[in-house]
Amino acid sequence: MSGELNYLLQLFVSGLSVGSVYAVIGIGFVVIYKATKILNFAHGEILMIAAYFCLVLIESLHVHFLIAFPLTLVFCAVVGLLIERFIFRPMIGEPVFAVVMITLGLSIILRPLTGMVFGFGNVMFPSPFPQKPIVFSNVVISHAHLWTFIISCAVMAIFFLFFKHSKVGIAMRAAADRQIVAFLMGINVKKIFSLSWAIAAATAGIAGILLANVMVMNLNLSFVAVKVFPAIILGGLDSIVGALIGGLIIGVFETLVGGYLDLYLSGIKEISAYILLFIILIVRPYGLFGTEEIERV
Repeated sequence: MSGELNYLLQLFVSGLSVGSVYAVIGIGFVVIYKATKILNFAHGEILMIAAYFCLVLIESLHVHFLIAFPLTLVFCAVVGLLIERFIFRPMIGEPVFAVVMITLGLSIILRPLTGMVFGFGNVMFPSPFPQKPIVFSNVVISHAHLWTFIISCAVMAIFFLFFKHSKVGIAMRAAADRQIVAFLMGINVKKIFSLSWAIAAATAGIAGILLANVMVMNLNLSFVAVKVFPAIILGGLDSIVGALIGGLIIGVFETLVGGYLDLYLSGIKEISAYILLFIILIVRPYGLFGTEEIERV
């Protein structure tokens, strides 16, 4: 019984670590969606590029991780600003479907371009964390997973407070709800859009570096963002709290399913998040914390 309990706790801890990264990635999706009503399909590629950029700073330029980390976030923020300014700002006022298709096209273009620049093979990220794991009551926790969870929780707390209490965060929420009204109230909507893309890209950078510490780096790193879609839809596309809780739920559920059922049903782990999403959306179509919209005709 003790062995089974330890195994369950081990899976639960691993799931929390994975789920916390899902939540950080989800924040990036939610930030852009709240401000622009756009679902950015290129978010995973920005995440992937950030990890490779940080790797180059550390291995090729010999920059310390504590310096490379913020430099990567600045780089990602600039990339987000450039994408918004030169690709999406000219699309203001155009149908949302057309803008979403552009994000999908950007995703398709960025993957092979990243491979051409950084290579297509597997690489190991030089983790700054100690290799010796922490053993607590027979539960083994790696430093990489522990710090991934701590940093992710800190990022989520900061963004929750940012949107709840800061003037800029409130302005972003106002621009998302009623763009014309926000403009008439003196809010610079274009500036809000630019800031949203910069913040979302920076969160992608954080997630990319954290993932690089716990996964083998290759171009498939971008596909992790696809697994976050069930988390943000589960929590509600316009809810920071929903992204947090949805990411944790999906991470834990996916890990538990993989630990107990993948041996008997090969591949069940990969679709478990979508099965859970399907069940919950039948009951709550707008997610656990999404804003319900009622249309009258």
